[in-house]
Amino acid sequence: QMDVHGRIREVLAETIREELGPEHQQLSTEDLIKALRQRGIIDDVMKELKFVTDVNEKERTSAPKPATHFVDREPPVLKKTNIDPTRRYLYLQVLGGKAFLEHLQEPEPLPGQICSTFTLCLHFRNQRFRSKPVPCACEPDFHDGFLLEVHKDSLGDGSKMVDTTTMLSICDPVHMVLIKTDTFGETTLVASYFLEWRSVLAAENGVTNVAVELLGVGTESKVSVGVLNIRLEMYPQLNKILSPEITSTQFALEHQKTAEKERLFLVYAKQWWREYLQIRPTHNTRLVKIFAQDENGVNRPVCSYVRPLRAGRLLDTPRQAARFVSILGYERAPVIGGGGGKPEQWCTLLAFLCRNKGDCEDHSNLLCSLLLGFGLEAFVCVGTKAKGVPHTWVMTCGTDGTITFWESLTGHRYIHRPINPDDPPRVEQAKPLYPYRTVGCIFNHQKFFGNCQPSDAVEVCVFDLHDESKWKPMSAEAIKSVCPPGATSSVPPFPPLCASTTDAAVSSNEMELQLRVLVSEHRKDLGLSTVWDDQLSYLLSPALAAYELERTAGVSAGNEEFQDAVRRAVPDGHTFKGFPIHFVHRNARRAFATCLRSPFCEEIICCRGDQVRLAVRVRVFTYPESACAVWIMFASKYRSVL
Repeated sequence: QMDVHGRIREVLAETIREELGPEHQQLSTEDLIKALRQRGIIDDVMKELKFVTDVNEKERTSAPKPATHFVDREPPVLKKTNIDPTRRYLYLQVLGGKAFLEHLQEPEPLPGQICSTFTLCLHFRNQRFRSKPVPCACEPDFHDGFLLEVHKDSLGDGSKMVDTTTMLSICDPVHMVLIKTDTFGETTLVASYFLEWRSVLAAENGVTNVAVELLGVGTESKVSVGVLNIRLEMYPQLNKILSPEITSTQFALEHQKTAEKERLFLVYAKQWWREYLQIRPTHNTRLVKIFAQDENGVNRPVCSYVRPLRAGRLLDTPRQAARFVSILGYERAPVIGGGGGKPEQWCTLLAFLCRNKGDCEDHSNLLCSLLLGFGLEAFVCVGTKAKGVPHTWVMTCGTDGTITFWESLTGHRYIHRPINPDDPPRVEQAKPLYPYRTVGCIFNHQKFFGNCQPSDAVEVCVFDLHDESKWKPMSAEAIKSVCPPGATSSVPPFPPLCASTTDAAVSSNEMELQLRVLVSEHRKDLGLSTVWDDQLSYLLSPALAAYELERTAGVSAGNEEFQDAVRRAVPDGHTFKGFPIHFVHRNARRAFATCLRSPFCEEIICCRGDQVRLAVRVRVFTYPESACAVWIMFASKYRSVL
C-alpha cells in the first residue's frame, strides 16, 4: 500500500551515491538500516504493519449480534490487528506437517466432501489460539500464524519492552495440542507437546525453524505421530542475540533444578508411604494415589493436576461450574485390546478442554479447580463406587463442618452424614444417597491426606482433616516444592477458559428444523402425514428453560404457567403428550435415533388419530469452551376417539 519497496530503493540509491563516492567501501546491513531509520521509513512501516488474527478467537463482545437470527454461513472474517511496537511478541508459524503415517492411505478429499480434520490448539501465558481445521493427510496442510504476547497480564512488566535476558528466564512453554475430528464430529486427542520457544533468543536474525516430532498419547506415548514444521520469530527484532551456550546452560540448569526437586519429593513420598503402611498392613489395598500419569505417560504428583481456576465472567456460581463440568463428555481413556485394569491417563487441562471430553479424573480435577477458584475448600476424593470400580469425585468442607460430595459427571450434590458403627441398633441411621463405597485419599493443590481410619467405607468416614489419627497428612512444604507456584517448569500452566463460540439461538433453530424433517420423513415411511403446530411448539420453551434451571440451581420454577398455557392450547376432548430429553451434543440425527428408542417418545412421533398436531422445541444452552446442554421436547395433541 505504501510502496515500501520503491521508497527503500530510492533511499538505498541515495545512500550508495553519498557513501560510496570516494572510497568504494563495502556497505553493511547496519548502515542501510541506519539510513532507512534516519529517513523515518522504518517507523512508517512499523505503524502500518498489521497482523491477521481470526475474529472468532477474540472474545466476541465487540461483534454486534444480528438483528434477526438468520446468520449467513460466511467463513470467519479475518480482522487485522495492529501490532503494538512497544510490546514483545513471539510470532509462531506452523508451516505444514509431514510423516503423519496413519493417514498415508487417505484419499484426497473431494471439494465439498466432509472429511476428518486436524486442529491445533495452543496455550501460552494465558493466551489461547486455535488453528483452522485442515483435512487429515500424511502431510497435513497447516498454514497458520499465531502472535503470542510475551508479557500478557503480568503486572508491572506489561508496560515495558522485555529484554532478552528477562525472556530467557520465562520458562513457560508453548503447549500445543493436536485434535482429530472425525466426520461425525467425534474428537480424539492425537498429541500433546510442550514447545521450548526460547531457542529463538539465540537464533541469527531472531528467526528459527524447528521440526517438532509429535508423539502419541496414553499407551502410544513412545510412538511418533508426525512432524510439524514451525518457524519462530521475535517482534520487534532483538537488539541483542544470546549465544547458544547461554540458552543451553539455562535449560540445563532449569532441568537440573526441577529434577532435583522431583527426586527429593519422590524420596519423601516413599518414606510417607512406608509410615502409612506401618499403621495397618491392610492399608496397601486402599486407593492412595500420590502420582498419576498424564497423556504423555509422564508421572506427576496428583496435587499438580489441581489449582484454583477463576472463570472470569463465564461462570457465576459454583453450581453453574458443576453443571458446566458435567456436560463435558465422559469417555474412558482408550486402550488397545482387552485385559483387566483401568488404563491410566489424567489429562492436562488444555488437552481435556480442547477434546471436550475426558475420564472422571479429568472432570473431578477441573471441578475441584473451579470450586477452589470460587473460594471453597475443595478436595478431589479417590476411591471406589459400586462393585469396587475406581472412581474420583469432589468434596467441599463448609466452615460449619458440613461435608458435601459433588459428582463431577452428573453435577449432583450429596450431603455426607457419617454413620457411627458403635451406635446401638435402635438408633436410626440415614441411608446414604451417594454412590461412593470407599475413599482412600483426598487432595487439592496444597494438601494431601491418606485415609487411616479403621474402615475406608465412605459411610463411616469422619472428614475431620485436623485429626491425624483419621487422616495422615503430607507435608505442605513437600507438595509446594513440586506444585505451582513452586515454579517448576515441568508442570504445565493452566489455560484460561474460553467463551463459547456457538450462537445458542442459531443452533437451536437449525437443530429444530433438522428434527422436523427427520420426524416428517419417519412418519412418511409409516404412511402418516405430519401437521406441525408452531404455537404449541413455542409453548414448550418455558418447560425447557425450567429443566435447565433445575439442573443448574437445583430449584424448579414456572411449572404452573407452563401447565396453564398447555391446558388453554389443548381443547376439550383432545389429548396432549409431551416428552423432554437431554443431550450434550448437537447432532440432530443421533438425537433422533436415541429418542426413537424410548417407547414414550416413539408413541408421540408415530402418533395416529384424528386431528393430530405435532410440536417440537429445541433449546441449546451454551457454556464455556464448546460445551452445550441441549434440551429437546416432542409433543402431540389429538382428538381422543374411544
